[in-house]
Amino acid sequence: MIPYSRQSISKQDIRAVQRVLRSDRLTQGPNVLAFEKALARYCGASYAVAVSSGTAALHLSYLAAGLKKGVEVITTPNTFVATSNMLLAIGARPVFCDIRLDTYNLDETKIEKLITKKTKAIVPVHFAGSPSEMDVILRIARKHKLIVIEDACHALGARYWGNKIGSLSSDMTVFSFHAVKAITTGEGGAVVTNNRQYYKRLLLLRSHGIYKDKQGKNVMTALGYNYRLTDFQAGLGLSQLKKLDSFIAKRRRVAGWYREELKDIEEIILPGEGSESAWHLYVIRVKNPKLRDRPWAYLQKRGIGVNFHYPAVYAHPYYRKAGYASVRLPNEEIYQRSCLTLPCYPDLPRREVGRIASLIKNFFSHRYGN
Repeated sequence: MIPYSRQSISKQDIRAVQRVLRSDRLTQGPNVLAFEKALARYCGASYAVAVSSGTAALHLSYLAAGLKKGVEVITTPNTFVATSNMLLAIGARPVFCDIRLDTYNLDETKIEKLITKKTKAIVPVHFAGSPSEMDVILRIARKHKLIVIEDACHALGARYWGNKIGSLSSDMTVFSFHAVKAITTGEGGAVVTNNRQYYKRLLLLRSHGIYKDKQGKNVMTALGYNYRLTDFQAGLGLSQLKKLDSFIAKRRRVAGWYREELKDIEEIILPGEGSESAWHLYVIRVKNPKLRDRPWAYLQKRGIGVNFHYPAVYAHPYYRKAGYASVRLPNEEIYQRSCLTLPCYPDLPRREVGRIASLIKNFFSHRYGN
């Protein structure tokens, strides 16, 4: 089976973890701080706070921003559920904005009509590693005095008009280091920011809401969580971060191979060129949505780990029961019925891309074979 994605772990990565495992500090040691500093430096941000997952990073960023029960937050339905789940967790209400059918990101031209007196933030998601139109989003946010938190869990290493994601003027940017992301710490995540107040709040909430006073005593001043990253995870992250640019270059090469191989198949729509995308995912769309599940089954049967990213968040049973039963967004409906994710990761060989492409060509040229 060729998986839709997988981690890339080298001997250097293993040695980096082993060094920490042989040390005196497996957690709350020096490697987390070193990883945070390296990540902030890479992104061009003032501060980074490493946490136990991308979901934890989202949760803490919402709390640090002061979002709370009753507020509305505009975001996209085309994302993993964690983006909006953590809004529900703090009592906020996600307001879903329709997507663009070229980038599959939140449609920035449809944001303003969704703003109400209850709106406090916008959470754009850089889907598949392709940046949202942040200039427009930030301009809208400034006009309406809204907080902007970028969900960049797909987009570490991506750029927006030449600027690295994490270096823009948003309040906070969230990353994930899950096994299939641009770099991995196994599970893990981070928030980067240029705002010192947010940074201090994130640090506090990450570790039970406790800080040490001048006498070294633990003092709890907020209801926090144990969202700490371990030192051996940070050791892996430090090692992986050194290879991030090469990982992104390899992902872009895979995307180029797909485009070359698949460009003449009339029945599918390829993703945009995305020269600054991190290419976390390579998603094609089947022009006839009624056929979408058939190439999925055809490829799965032949050992190709195709996937779906994503069903609309509002379409999940939980969200239907939580007040979103009547939500239907035209472009998102088109997208969720037609999307198909092909394998894409740094170590995917050219011959395997060719094999996948040949199977797709065969499916469509033989009247949708069995």
